[in-house]
Formats: sequence, structure tokens, C-alpha cells
Amino acid sequence: MNNDLLSVLKLVSEGTINADQALETIQGFTNGSDAKIDTDRKNRIGFEEVVYGRGKTPEQIAAISKIYAEKQMNFICTGLSEDKINGLRNLCADFTFVPEAGIVKRIVNPIEQKKGSVAVITAGTSDLYVAKEAKEILEFCGVGAKLYADIGVAGIHRFLSHKEDISRADVIIVIAGMEGALPSITGGMFAQPVIAVPTSAGYGTALNGFTALFAMLTSCAAGLTVVNIDNGFGAAMAAVRIVNILNLR
Repeated sequence: MNNDLLSVLKLVSEGTINADQALETIQGFTNGSDAKIDTDRKNRIGFEEVVYGRGKTPEQIAAISKIYAEKQMNFICTGLSEDKINGLRNLCADFTFVPEAGIVKRIVNPIEQKKGSVAVITAGTSDLYVAKEAKEILEFCGVGAKLYADIGVAGIHRFLSHKEDISRADVIIVIAGMEGALPSITGGMFAQPVIAVPTSAGYGTALNGFTALFAMLTSCAAGLTVVNIDNGFGAAMAAVRIVNILNLR
């Protein structure tokens, strides 16, 4: 019998929790009307579940957030349009709204700050939405992040002016559309893990981010990690996993 299960059974025997609460603790999730809330994710893999809001109605998001509040868990939801955020303003006045990142959140517990930092770089201002999503997720997970915007290859001197600051980060996230060249330059210049994010910014043959994606996947800079198009969340979570390992040392 593992120690976690034994501790739950002791709580039942002491009358601290009832049988239904014990079952929920052991199974690691809570049933909602339209979703099963993963209450054990932080224990398993080191970070809370993040709700993806793009395919959910404001009412569904509000109902899910209510379960988080009942469990005294921090809540964050990504992938939200301006209309959906406005709908949530009428349902959840206690949310913090971050429309420039497509995010809403409710923080009920202090966030434990981890050792390690992430530099979030954008090639252009058009990539800021994705970068701000990544930065919000990093900070929600207790990871310090600094944003360096609009330092792409069209004016490489702008990138080089931040070289010393970027070199101090433990992980670098590079976000670029168009031809997606900036991650290759970054990966060839810095030894840290580099996580590349293609964005859908660009004209015609940028193909809504596929040109940048293919460029990053075929980069000459060895060891780049590449996530999906516009996926600032995925890049942030990859960085969190790396920082979590650093915190075990």
C-alpha cells in the first residue's frame, strides 16, 4: 500500500474526510457536468491543469472554474476570443482578464516561485499575442519570464543588443512568423534549451504559419524543440518541465 493511499485512509478513519471525498482524492479527478477536473496533475507532473477555452462556452468555463474555486485551486483558461472574454465578464467578476493573451485566471493560493528563468523572444510585434500567452502560463506556474519583443532578423542589431540579458535565462522561447528564421539564430548563439514557436503571422506563402513551422523543424541549429503553430501555451509548458528538473538539483 503506498503512503498516499494510507494517508487518505487515515483521514477517513479519523473522520476528517468522508468516503466520497476519499474516493475523489484517490481517483485524482472531480466530475463536473461537462468536464472531469484533474485535481492530481500537480502531484503527478509538477503543474496544475490549464483549461483550454476555445471550444467551450462561457457558461461551461464558468462552471469549471466554480469547481476549481470549491477545491481552492488556482484557475487559468487559455485560447479565448474577445467576445468570449466579454461573456465571462458577466459571469465571473472575480476573474483577472488578460485579453491581449486570450486568458482569464483566478489565483486563490500564492504561487510558489521556482528557481530558474525564461526569456521569451518575439521576432515581430505581430507575435506578441502568442508571447504573452506563454509569459502568462510561465508566471502561473511560478517561473520568472522576461519578454523581448520585436527583435527579429530584419534588424538583427536589435537582437544583438539584448544578447547579454538573454544569456542569463535558463530556457529561451523564440516566437516567429514569416520565414521563421529567428530560432535558428538563437539556437546557434546560445547553449540553453531553445523552444521555437511558429506563428501564423505573414503574407501569402507564409501559409498561416506552416512555412515558419517547416523552417524551424529543418533548422541547422541542433537540438531545437519546436511546438505547434501559435502554441505559446505548449512552449511555456515545455519550459516549465525543464525548470522543474532544475529545481530538483
